[in-house]
Amino acid sequence: MTDQAPEPMLTVDELAAKAGVTVRTVRFYSTRGLLPPPAIGPRRVGHYGPEHLSRLALIEELQHQGMTLSACQRYLDALPDDVSAHDLAIHRALVATWAPDAALESSREDLEKRAGRPLTDTDLRRLTAMNVVAESGDGFRVDVGLLRLGVALLDVPIAHETILVARRLLMDHARTAAHELTALFRDEVWGPFTRDESDPERVESMKALSAHMQPMVVQALVTAFQRSLKEELKAAFVSAEDGS
Repeated sequence: MTDQAPEPMLTVDELAAKAGVTVRTVRFYSTRGLLPPPAIGPRRVGHYGPEHLSRLALIEELQHQGMTLSACQRYLDALPDDVSAHDLAIHRALVATWAPDAALESSREDLEKRAGRPLTDTDLRRLTAMNVVAESGDGFRVDVGLLRLGVALLDVPIAHETILVARRLLMDHARTAAHELTALFRDEVWGPFTRDESDPERVESMKALSAHMQPMVVQALVTAFQRSLKEELKAAFVSAEDGS
């Protein structure tokens, strides 16, 4: 099996352009410890990789959920040291599920700019099948929360039908977990906290607590899923080797 080609490295200007932020923001996040330092190349030029891009996208989503930079830093500090760009993308996708559906109207040119790459007709059909984009007039309606993950899946060497089945399984189990967690939160936390409905400050405090808990619950779900998946894959391959 041939080694995969290394991921392209980006200058700070290229990273900022792809992430949709300013160079100043990238450098500010670096000084705050939100971004790991770049690799230093020839002529002392810093180069950034896919993990930096995924981390910027996750920070953007966490802030969209109402988290301060200090809260974002605590969230990121809790992640494993060897967290990959794909793991960060999964975190971002799951964090985004707490937000209302985010969609925008986009031309094909704008869509490709957001995707960071040209998109073939086949790519667009696959993104449409994954409910990432939908045709709308002369352009597309884009779910910006899923776009980055959908584009990443375009390069995964797995049959498209398999991706769709996996997506359905994940969505079904995620919906069940969300339903049961919401019921638990409503019965054990929200109910007792809001019994005194004459105090509006208690209700506002509860809403703030809910917003604060959401990213923590997502992180717990991602961590539990990653560990379970690793154990299942290990068991499956051991079983296959024993049977060969």
